[in-house]
Amino acid sequence: MENAFMPDLAKIKDIKDETSDIRTLTIAMENQKPFEAKPGQFVEMTLFGYGEFPVSVSSILGSNGSFQVTVQQKGKATNQVKNLTIGTTIGIRGPFGKGFFLEAMEGKDVYIVTGGIGLAAVWLLIGALVEKRENYGKLKLLHGARTPDDMIYKESFVFNKNQAKKRGVEALLTVDSSDKGWQGNVGLVTELFNKTEISDDNAVAVVCGPSVMMKFASQELIDKGFEDGQLMLSMERRMQCGMGVCGHCMIGDKRVCLDGPIFYYSEIKDGLDKVF
Repeated sequence: MENAFMPDLAKIKDIKDETSDIRTLTIAMENQKPFEAKPGQFVEMTLFGYGEFPVSVSSILGSNGSFQVTVQQKGKATNQVKNLTIGTTIGIRGPFGKGFFLEAMEGKDVYIVTGGIGLAAVWLLIGALVEKRENYGKLKLLHGARTPDDMIYKESFVFNKNQAKKRGVEALLTVDSSDKGWQGNVGLVTELFNKTEISDDNAVAVVCGPSVMMKFASQELIDKGFEDGQLMLSMERRMQCGMGVCGHCMIGDKRVCLDGPIFYYSEIKDGLDKVF
């Protein structure tokens, strides 16, 4: 019988510095079995000698057990990500949790609102929507960061209007404070709601980012007419065991790691005051 708390071994195959404290890691499972994860799911990553932490799967690369995660260095274990090198052996458990409700998105407009590292949690979702673009209506990404230097995935199509258009995506970007090289919007991500048409008619919305951003973005969407069942939240919080045992990630009576991390607003709205 397999021990669910025992990680499988994997190696770091590539490292990309997104910002001064965020890195994207390309990981290859040593067993080379196909790695499968639904958009919105996460893995528990072990840095031996330092600890374990949850992180969303941002990309899956081929069928040889390779995938990517994007990690922000902000805790005892995640701070050690800055010291990782290509070839380092790590541990992986998972994937865990429920993914995004893709069936509920089919035939509808999809609005994705993210802030900071929250873009990484929906990156696999964006890839899935683009891959089967004909199954969905309008697809819009509204993303914000503190400064241009804090933007992740700068080399991706969302930073190129022509490439985004070819993929059927309207991407709107903003920063809280700019520099001379920034040509985009300056202001909170909620200000982007007035830069494009957003309608609750036959639509769903996805929100992921810092708590305060999620609070105001969710309220803005509700004010625009979105029902609780049209709003999906990716609740990335402290998740220790990944299997609903330890209770560290509770929101009301919901265990984020097991019942989520993707929730309809209606499922957790009564417990959000303590989170937001």
